[in-house]
Amino acid sequence: MKYKKTNHRLGTNVVHVGQEPDPSTGAVVPPIYMTSTYKQEGVNKHKGFDYGRTRNPNRDNLEQCIACLEDAKYGLAYSSGMAALDNVIQSLLCKDSYMLVCDDVYGGTFRLLDKSFKKWGLVFDFIDMGNLELVDEKLWLNQYKNNITLMESPTNPLLKIIDINEISRIAAKYGSIVVVDNTFATPYFQKPLNLGADVVVHSTTKYINGHSTVIGGAVALNRKDLYNEFEDYRELKFNQNALGAIPSPFDCWLMRENIKTFPLRMEKHQKNAFKIAEFLSSHPKIKKVIYPGLNSHPQHELAKKQMYGFGGMVSFDIGSFRAADKFLKKIKLFTLAESLGGVESLIEHPAKMTHASIPKEIREKNGITDGLIRASVGIEDAEDLIEDLERALNS
Repeated sequence: MKYKKTNHRLGTNVVHVGQEPDPSTGAVVPPIYMTSTYKQEGVNKHKGFDYGRTRNPNRDNLEQCIACLEDAKYGLAYSSGMAALDNVIQSLLCKDSYMLVCDDVYGGTFRLLDKSFKKWGLVFDFIDMGNLELVDEKLWLNQYKNNITLMESPTNPLLKIIDINEISRIAAKYGSIVVVDNTFATPYFQKPLNLGADVVVHSTTKYINGHSTVIGGAVALNRKDLYNEFEDYRELKFNQNALGAIPSPFDCWLMRENIKTFPLRMEKHQKNAFKIAEFLSSHPKIKKVIYPGLNSHPQHELAKKQMYGFGGMVSFDIGSFRAADKFLKKIKLFTLAESLGGVESLIEHPAKMTHASIPKEIREKNGITDGLIRASVGIEDAEDLIEDLERALNS
């Protein structure tokens, strides 16, 4: 859906964009349009809607809001974050295409590329994108192929910060389309399109929805040639409809309602995460704490440069799987569960949970040890969360 930019700030836009009162009843919150098809005024004559897979008013509202959040012209909503990424890859690449991917990437993304797209003839390099010379070399070698540069920043689960502006500058030299997964940072703390990226993807299941109630995904971009300029099979809007991995009207409605509190939630997530990172840094049983807001983070200065804040994710190494397993059995207020970004605090073991699909030797090479724990810090009182962590560590 195309979004017409307003002059308002984010806190105002999350309440009003795509939320015009219903014209027939005056309802302040738009109704849920639970319909699969629409009456036509004549052959090839309709009011913009014909079939629910192609368009739905609730999805239009959500897509406008997603575009608004990312300072984009176009937004697209999907049934999951993986569906969003799948649509991007299928739309922009073909057999023998090349993808340059950051080495520390979500396990589901690795699985999609390694198990699904590899057998279609796509070629991948997973590299440390902190090494800009290596990025340049890889893209130079593959510049005559259709190619994408895919990154997360911060990465999942090691919270590495990648220089989006520099990567985008290098990629532009070789015609590589830069795709940034902005799920961890969120558009509240980082705007990849403003840093030179071509496409942003999200698992909106996480912070954008924020209540652990809906599975969803999104894409935001400014390039009309990638969105729907010619309506050919290589464009995102065409394939969203053709592949059909779209969210239900109810999911769109609920997510759009939840976005209204997005700025408030993100401020609290970050405030709590900072306190917890500082607490863990001082605890003798913690081997390492990873949080971009700490001076000890290797890319702390880069994070300050390209982000507006540091987010709500904290990773830490407790030394061994045995220690991690014992700790996770003792934790009470944090919930042991996959996913992240909800108002409630979640905690998990990447090597055995979210990143288990990555072979052990690759995990360990990238730094995902058996003692690594990833925490999604919620919006509870930070003092209660710290007491919960302290009790579990000391018992």
